[in-house]
Parts: sequence; structure tokens; C-alpha cells
Amino acid sequence: MATGVKFYLVSSDVLPAVFLKVAEANRMLRAGEVKTVGAAARAVDISRSAYYKYKDAIQPFIDKKAGRIVTFYALLQDRLGVLSSVLSLFAASGANILTINQSIPIDGCAGVTVSAETSDMTEPLETLLDQAAALPGVVKFEVMAG
Repeated sequence: MATGVKFYLVSSDVLPAVFLKVAEANRMLRAGEVKTVGAAARAVDISRSAYYKYKDAIQPFIDKKAGRIVTFYALLQDRLGVLSSVLSLFAASGANILTINQSIPIDGCAGVTVSAETSDMTEPLETLLDQAAALPGVVKFEVMAG
């Protein structure tokens, strides 16, 4: 891409359908679900030329975070084992935790930030986010910076 290019964070529900289809085709190729660009384009119902036009410019936000230091924010209920279960997910995913900061619980919840190196993760960041958000006692779990 050219120098001076600006990037925008845009909600997927306002993107043209072709952008979402290109993102899905990229995912299918990376995951090995299809072997060729032609097969990916057919699977998502776009032309190969549309795929090639946008393939390098459209990537999921989370994928851009891979291989970097990412800081996560969690709002956790003040209950025994909640933080431990979140940290276990990091260990299972292959993320290397660098820092953990926790505030004093107020109204039964504490804010926690976790910074982690993600280059050795065995699963996408999106999976970690979804799994952590689904844990009992986790009120909120999101990427804060990275």
C-alpha cells in the first residue's frame, strides 16, 4: 500500500457486501477450507477480479493484532477463581502474559488489564475474546490497545 494511507475502523454492518465476501474468502484460504482463489471466490459468490481488487486492503481488525503486544480490558465480578479462569485461557491459547493490573473491586466488580504477546497464539484473538467473554463472572472482555 502507498505511503500516507489512512486506516479506519468501520463496523461490518455498514460495509458493502463485496468487502465482507472478500474478508470471508481470505479467511477460507488461510484456514485451508479452499485451495485456490477461484474456489474461494465461487464459495462467497464474487468474481476473481473483485477478490484481487480488494484482497490486500480488507482484513479483519483482530487479525491485524496477531504477533504483537495486545492489551485487553476485562470487567470481572469479585468472585473466587474468575481472574484465574481468564488467565488460564491465555495460557491455553499460547499467549505470553507480560503484565496484569487489577483495580480494587467496587460494587462487586474489578477492572483488569492484561498485556500479552500474541505471536505464539495457537488460535485467533477473536476466539480468545469470545471464550473469555463467555466465562462465568466475566462482565466485559475486549481489546483495549495493541
